[in-house]
This record gives sequence, structure tokens and C-alpha cells, in this order.
Amino acid sequence: ERIKQAVHACDISAEAPAVAYVCKFMATDRSQIRDPTFNENGDTTSSVILGLARVLSGRLKTGGTYHIMGPKHKFNDPNTMTQSRPVRLFLLMGSSFVLVDEVPAGHLCAVQNIEDAQYKTATICDSPNGMPLLGFSDSWIRPLVKVNVETVDPADTSILEKGLVKLSLADAAVEVTATAQGERILACLGELHLEQSILDLQRVYCDKKDIQLRISEPIVEFGETTAWFGEQEMDFQGFLSDNNKKSPPLRQVTIPPYNEEEGIEFTDRGRARAIVSGRVCAISLRAVPLDQSIYESLIQGKILEGFDTASVELRRALGFPKDCDDENFLKTLLASTISMDNNGNAVVATSALESGRTVAGVLSDEIFVNKKIDAQDDGLQNSKGLSEWIAVQKEIRDNGFLPQGDDTDDSSSLNAASLGIWKQQMKGSVVAGFQMAMRHGPICEESVRRVLIVLEGIEVALKDSPDSDHRYKISSPLSGGMVAAALRIGIRSALLSRPARLVESHLKLTLNSSLAGLGSLYTVLSKRRGKVLEDSMVDGTDLLLISATLPHAESFGLAPELFRATSGEVTAPELIFSHWEILDRDPFWIPSTLEEREDFGEILQSGDVSTGMDNTALKYIRKVRERKGLLVDSNRTVVAAEKQRTIKR
Repeated sequence: ERIKQAVHACDISAEAPAVAYVCKFMATDRSQIRDPTFNENGDTTSSVILGLARVLSGRLKTGGTYHIMGPKHKFNDPNTMTQSRPVRLFLLMGSSFVLVDEVPAGHLCAVQNIEDAQYKTATICDSPNGMPLLGFSDSWIRPLVKVNVETVDPADTSILEKGLVKLSLADAAVEVTATAQGERILACLGELHLEQSILDLQRVYCDKKDIQLRISEPIVEFGETTAWFGEQEMDFQGFLSDNNKKSPPLRQVTIPPYNEEEGIEFTDRGRARAIVSGRVCAISLRAVPLDQSIYESLIQGKILEGFDTASVELRRALGFPKDCDDENFLKTLLASTISMDNNGNAVVATSALESGRTVAGVLSDEIFVNKKIDAQDDGLQNSKGLSEWIAVQKEIRDNGFLPQGDDTDDSSSLNAASLGIWKQQMKGSVVAGFQMAMRHGPICEESVRRVLIVLEGIEVALKDSPDSDHRYKISSPLSGGMVAAALRIGIRSALLSRPARLVESHLKLTLNSSLAGLGSLYTVLSKRRGKVLEDSMVDGTDLLLISATLPHAESFGLAPELFRATSGEVTAPELIFSHWEILDRDPFWIPSTLEEREDFGEILQSGDVSTGMDNTALKYIRKVRERKGLLVDSNRTVVAAEKQRTIKR
């Protein structure tokens, strides 16, 4: 309270607590510092990082030791530790920095020896109980250009890391992150900002002169999602029927490297059977698209705009009764939701599962596991767990999302014991498996967006234990990590067996153009898949204000191309992040019918298993997989080796 009052009154007395706020860091040449004792520590670097601070109360003194607190420091938590170190104060005199003994409240000064704290903003106080300032909110600022920076000489890696830390301190708009693969990602607001940041990194912040850097191509974030199979998926029971299961699988399930995904043999058109290690239990799940309006309604707990239209398909696909209205549908989903993330994904457990209708206990050491189920096979009819598996699938088909029929508890003690194991030992690990699966998708290891995971059934292997409190207990030890790992594999394989789609980020573009350059402007935007939202005249001028959206992957090099195509008739475009949008194009589509082959040509195989056509989604997938070091289909050396080559040399 004393510090708060002193800051509010801007108390300059010597007895007042010393508080200062560092709003930014800046780099300067060592020759600009007017301090004869500054180089006594033997540091020979040419640049120095100083913090620009305003003293809020009391007096800061050179040589005094002060506590440094970041914007997220919890001042009322006794377990939170603060960094403390002596500082040197400088007065800003033009381009020079003059050493001063003390700075009273209300003045600006440069502070040295706090850059190692690695805060973009900080609060300095002579008391460890000081209250840090939160600073300015920069949540609306989003870096648009990301590159991987590495040194040509591996021996200079430590110098590069120190230079990146200094750059991130000196420029608040720069973000520097390190990935698990060892990448050092430099994120900037634009191409010009990136170019200037790299020059400053080489000339100012890296201690070694003429350091050679290797800069990657711009890194673009994508997302993975899925689409509906079509009208056939809207028939819940018909989509599960045996006649429908005879349809051929999607192409990505049959071609490498996607057909090598673990657990793909237990999937069928968006449904998967996640087998837990040791075959102690299995989880039947399903992956379906989740519209953004439904996700927002789940977050806020009320029906929002667009929910009524988007919920029609989801209700039919999940097997809800035809007389179910929007309010009851949303209420049921909210009660069944286990977890939701920030990317538009959610995981739910059906009411039929929670009531025990689709839960089965198998009195055996293991559950039934077979890649291809055929009940007519004499070798499988007597397999332990087969009847339970068939019963669970029948209950899923008959009940749908909601349990049908009477609510009387007619389940066996085996099923009741399995339901208790699901609620007590397995359900808590669903969130971890869901988050791991959503973090990296199966197509190109990008984050998954707008997907609903539906847990439909459980099978548990049990053994008779008459001596214990419960008659049946699980046959083998079961841990949360085993459930999470199995669920991750099941979700990834279920997504891979559905129509794949990419989600790309879109930027909002704003610029001014004259009437003479309008035609060329539209041509460039159309070539880059841009969509013009608005074009209006600017009052008092002959210029047009153009607003458009543009895919992030197509935005690089836009300004030079616009200037060249329009002969300078447009202004430099301003780009900010707008939204995420699904790229509605199947990356694995190939012409199959006679009409499609006449329109698009025959399949071209020149060292790969792709379509050979200009598929934008497939091109993005290959770039991302190649950047991450994953196997790319176009890198396969031999394809169809048994076929005769007829290409003229």
C-alpha cells in the first residue's frame, strides 16, 4: 500500500520507495556511452543493451541493488523469487548516454545490467514486495513471417543464440522461439521487418563480425481437419451397415507413407478402435467435422448465429432423434463434453456410453483383436471377446448418441464392472490423449482444427476375483499413460480414414489504388487466390480503398509484384491476420471415371504416387513434410518397378 501511494503521488523524497518501469530495451554502440569505468569488466562486444525506464517514485541510484520483476510476477505470492542486481544509470543526451549518480521520480533514464533478466518489459523496485506493472497489451499484434535461423559454421551457434536474445529484447515486435527439433524460429511482422532484423542481428547483436547465417524459406502454419463423406453419412444406421462397409477405402489409406500410420488397420471411414497396450481394453471412437458456430456455442453455453444451420448435419450424423430441437441438442452436447481446446476441437462421450449401453466386459486375459472381422469365419466364431465386440457395435448402431428404450438397468455385473473402470481409471486420461492427438495431425504433423471426437464404446478384459471387494477386476495393470497413448493413435488413424482437408490462415489486406492500376491489382490478387471484400472511393481523391483477404502462404513477395504489375499505381499493402479457413480441395483426389480422365488427363507417375496435377493442397503438404524431415511421396525413388518404362530419353 505504501508503494502504491508513493507511485500515485510521484513521491521524489529520498525516503520514498524507489520504483521504475522499463518500457523497452534498445541497442547502442559502446562508443556512445560516456562512462570511463564501463569497460573495466573486460567485455569487448561492440553493442550494449540498455533499458529505457521512467522513475515512478523515489530515486534510482547508480550502484544500488534493485529487484527486477516481469509483467507476470505474482507480488502477493511468498514463494515467488525475484532477481536482484546492481544497475548503472545513464542520462539520454542526443545519441550519447551520460553516467549519472541518481535519477528522481518523473524522469527518463537508461538502465544497464538488467538485460540478462530477459524481460521485454520489467518493473524495478528496491523492495521484493513491489507491485509490477502489467504493461501494454500486445495481443492484437501477431507476427506474420517466420523463418528458421542457423549458422553456416556450427561453432558460432552460441553466438547466434546470444544475439537472438538481444534482438528480442531490443525489438518488442520480434518473437524468438526454439522448437523440440532444434530450430531457432525468428518471427517478425513483415518481410521488410524480417530483412532489417536479420541485418541488425548480423551487424549489431552478434558479437562476431561477418557471421554467416543460413535463413530458411518463410514458415507458414497450417491446420488439418476433415470433411463429411456426403449425404450417406447423414444416415447414422445406414452408414454403419455391412453393405456400406464394402465401399473402397480412401486413397490416402492405401498409399505410402500414410498407409504406414500405426493403428490404421483398426479404422473404417472415420471410426477407429483404439487398442490399449497389453490388449487390456479397447475404445471405440469416431471423428467428425465440428462447425465453428457449434464450437462457439459450446464455449458460451448458448445458441449463437449459425448454430441452427450447422447443427442439422451433426445431429443426423450422430444419430439424434428427428424431433430433437436445437436447445436439447446443445444441452446434451454440453453435458457430454469432456474437454475443448483453443483450436475449435472437442471430445465428447455419448450418453449411451455413460449409461453403460455400449460398455462390455470380457472375462478373459485379453480383448478380441483382429484386423478384419468376419463372423462367418469358423476360426473366429469361438474367439473370446468376439461376441462382446459384436454386441458393442450393435448397441452403437441401435442407440446412436442417446440410449434408446427403457432406462432400467439390465446390464450384467461384468458390464457394470467395466463401466466403473471406465469412469474411475480411464476417463480422466482422455484429455491427455485428446490434446496429444490434436497437437499433431496425421497428414503433415500440423495442429488439428474443427474436429469433434466422439467416444462411442468400451471393452474391458476382466478376471474373476471373489476374494476382493469387487467380484471382477481388470485383468492387467492399466495406467493413464497407456490410455492416453492408445487414444492418440486411435484419433490420428480415424482422421486419416476420413476425407482430409487443410486449414490455412488468411490475412486481411488493405491498400489504396488508382483507377489505372485497378485491373492489374485484381489480376494479381486473383492469381494468389485473394478475395476482394470492398472497394470504395476515398473522399476528395481519385483513389480507391481496397480491402481483401489473402491466404498467408500466397502473401510473400506481394508488394514487389503489385508495384511491378501496376507501375506504382498502388500503395504498399498493409497485412494483418484475419481468420482460419478450410481449403476445400482434396489433396489425394485423382481422376477415376472416364469423364474425369477426359477433363483432367491420365494419372502421371514420374517418380511419385501423386496425381501429377496442380493440386494446391498437395503442394502445401509436401512443403510442410519436407521442412519437418518427414517422408514425402515425391521422394520415393522407385514406383511400380514391375511396369515397363516407355518414356523417351
